[in-house]
Amino acid sequence: MIDLTYQILIAVLLDLILGDPKWLPHPVRLIGWFAVRLEAIVRRLIRSERLAGLMVTLSIIIGTGLIAWLLLWVAASIHPVAVDVLSIVIIYTCIAARDLAVHAIRVRRPLIEGDLAEARRRVAMIVGRDTERLDEQGVARATVESVAENLVDGVTAPLFYAVLFGPVGAIVYKAINTLDSMFGYKNERYIRFGWSAARIDDVANFLPARLTAPPIAIAALLIGGRPVDTVRILVRDRKSHTSPNAGYSEAAFAGAMGVQLGGPSYYFGKEEPVEKPLIGDSLRPIEATDIGKAIRLMFATTGLFLAVMLGARALGEHFWLQGGWTL
Repeated sequence: MIDLTYQILIAVLLDLILGDPKWLPHPVRLIGWFAVRLEAIVRRLIRSERLAGLMVTLSIIIGTGLIAWLLLWVAASIHPVAVDVLSIVIIYTCIAARDLAVHAIRVRRPLIEGDLAEARRRVAMIVGRDTERLDEQGVARATVESVAENLVDGVTAPLFYAVLFGPVGAIVYKAINTLDSMFGYKNERYIRFGWSAARIDDVANFLPARLTAPPIAIAALLIGGRPVDTVRILVRDRKSHTSPNAGYSEAAFAGAMGVQLGGPSYYFGKEEPVEKPLIGDSLRPIEATDIGKAIRLMFATTGLFLAVMLGARALGEHFWLQGGWTL
């Protein structure tokens, strides 16, 4: 059986090569499909929206973990190679670095070419805000914010749980994150129903978000960014976000790139914008080329984070096996 470290490395390599092919059945789509149908059933049975949401959330999370464990157990009973392959595939489907970069590039191209309408249409695929009123800076800012926030949701947090708990940990995290993206909206339909999904997601991302921020400063140094400003803005603005976790990566990105994120955003067709706190210093106007810088920063941070996590795992295994730190 292949060691978990090599399973994770192979899974990351597969993500960098393949991304998220449309022809491949993706667990996130299955999780979402079941969640939608379970929501409809439970809403009819339970009047309390908070309780109904909690029941759906826990059922999907626990069910995902049990199904993944059962499939791995069956694979292990067939052949060691089968469980290796399944473990790698599960971890691979939980990582979205290439897909995140591809979506950001798809926004960058029309924005550079001056096709604002197409850039708005494409950025709408990766952000939850209304995009019809965004100017060129607004589209670039929304894309950079998406890369910064999804670095944790789509890359480092799944890796964190894969290193700690293997493929089952990675897919359970992905279920948590998927439920938050489906139910965690503060609109009339989900403000109460999605409360538990949002809170569980906050807890699951607490450590990954904070562990991701320091490598961003080192990554900034590697790609010619602003490592000192990364630390300064991170310390100053990490809590200037409605999310208890997203502010860490967004503040670090803003400092590393020398741009300002946040500001007014429109949601659900409302005329009045949501005034988000400003993150970072406005040293210069944000522009389309910053999307490419954000992508490079994301990949560099991913490599550093993975190295640190796997190194920590190796040290932990050595300590556990040797009963001390002797080499």
